[in-house]
Amino acid sequence: MRAVDLFAGAGGFTTGALAAGLDVVACANHWRAAIDVHAANHPGVEHVCANLLELDMRRLPRHDVLLASPACQGFSEASQPSRRPKHEADRNTCWAVVCAAEAHRPELVLVENVPAIRRWPLFGVWLQAFAALGYVVREHVFDAADFGVPQNRVRFVLSARRGRALDLRAPGLPHRAFGPLVDWQAGEWRRLRDLPAGVRRRAARARARGLSGRYLLHYSRDHAGREIGRPIGTITTKVQWAAVDGDRSRMLSADELRRGMGFPADYRLPEGKCAAVRMLGNAIPPALAESICRQAMEAA
Repeated sequence: MRAVDLFAGAGGFTTGALAAGLDVVACANHWRAAIDVHAANHPGVEHVCANLLELDMRRLPRHDVLLASPACQGFSEASQPSRRPKHEADRNTCWAVVCAAEAHRPELVLVENVPAIRRWPLFGVWLQAFAALGYVVREHVFDAADFGVPQNRVRFVLSARRGRALDLRAPGLPHRAFGPLVDWQAGEWRRLRDLPAGVRRRAARARARGLSGRYLLHYSRDHAGREIGRPIGTITTKVQWAAVDGDRSRMLSADELRRGMGFPADYRLPEGKCAAVRMLGNAIPPALAESICRQAMEAA
């Protein structure tokens, strides 16, 4: 089965689809840096760099499965969607998926986003557009940790199949601890007492609830630490997760966050940390993508 990956980013959907046995023939994304990373890791895939709301979808090759991860920033609770034009443009990227489905009528469409997409005022109309094209739609909400990813990352997945429904399920795998993925001997550590007041307050909250020694700390206002025996919380597009080891702390590296997303050890990322973390935070974990693609192929 041939697949096309829209809003492919660094390649989480493509990596998982290939592992499941799909033949990913093309991908498209508007960010040149992401296309370059995708091409470095998947040189056998045709790459299209374009604004997908303006792309003539007929340019895409024939395919059986359409994979898509339209921009989530306009829906994400973390970005608090407003009426700003940027958020409206982000939400509008969902319509590019409908345009591609209309142009090619693939047997199956799989869309990944944040659960908050369901609060979009046009969400129902968007689903009706797939129905008008002959697709039977199912909505799913999954935690990537249930797929063996060492991260609690809750995501919405839409399955749309021509003529009949595709009900996906989580395998319910044991949750993996993030602690073993941290290189506790590497990096530039700083004393907690030398860090900004906000970090010290969060570390104090962690101690107050019984955390000591090694744990994770997120740079959100009310965070109170996270045990290293659990999956890490959601990896976002910003450098926000830190490791704490006694009285010292450092930000997690891009490589540690790559492990938390479940990308292969040899997966190439940009040299700049901010760009690498942005791409990781925008990605779908490959193990989640592999599972849903495999289920789709088994049901075909």
